[in-house]
Formats: sequence, C-alpha cells, structure tokens
Amino acid sequence: MGEKVVASNRKAGFEYFLQEHFEAGIALQGSEIKSVRAGQISLAEAYVQVDGREAWLVNAHIAPYDPASRFNHDPRRQRKLLLHKKEIRELWDAVRQKGVTVVPVRVYLKDGLAKLDIAIGKGKKLYDKRQVIAKRDMEREIERQHSER
Repeated sequence: MGEKVVASNRKAGFEYFLQEHFEAGIALQGSEIKSVRAGQISLAEAYVQVDGREAWLVNAHIAPYDPASRFNHDPRRQRKLLLHKKEIRELWDAVRQKGVTVVPVRVYLKDGLAKLDIAIGKGKKLYDKRQVIAKRDMEREIERQHSER
C-alpha cells in the first residue's frame, strides 16, 4: 500500500540534531485511530519518555472523534510505543547521556497501521540555529536569482 504521512513535527529538525531514527507502533484505542486517519493529530508539544522497559508518547494531542460520543478518549493521554526490547534498551542508553532526548518526528499510516517515526536528538545551541537560518536564507536568495534569469 505505501505510506501516508498524517502529522509531522517540523520543529524537531530545527531544535535538535536528529541522529538515529526508529519506527514504532502506537497502542491506540478505537476512536483514536479514526481521528489519526482523519489527520487530527498534533505532535507540537509531544515527547517520548523512556524508562528501562517501556517507551511512552507523552503530550501528543489526538482530537476526540465526534461520532464516538461518550466512548471517546482523553486527547492528551500517554500512549505506549511498540518497540523491540533491543530498541528500547538502545533508546534508554542514549537518553541517559546529557543533552540527548528522544523526539517524535512524524506519524504515518503504513499498511493501515499508525506508525511513529522517532529519533534520538541532541539539542542544538543558539548559534547552530542561526547557522541553519543563514544557510536557508542564502539558498532561498540563490534560488530567487536563478528564477529571475
């Protein structure tokens, strides 16, 4: 079938150096998957919390699904991430280092299942962000000059 990107965290690439990516399944309730398929999910303030044995998606907002009425879900509840033990151990080892976190990058549908792309991220300093902005502005200016010719 392929992949359909439902939501992405555009700020993640700007705030962090993204190193290693993982594909994780998300344990969702029935009304949640319907909202995700409708594209009603936000990763703006979301982060991944890893303890020794499990990984959780925290603070992701999945809008309530209106036809579900009283059987709806809590929009900001913690959702368990489905990963192999080896992957969780790798994430746990990375998170224990200073300045390293696990960041949700995007949510997509793959063969009818909701998947989350997470990455190990190391925080950027202010001067790193300024360099990214300057590089992007230069590329935009060069593109503008080429289009005028």
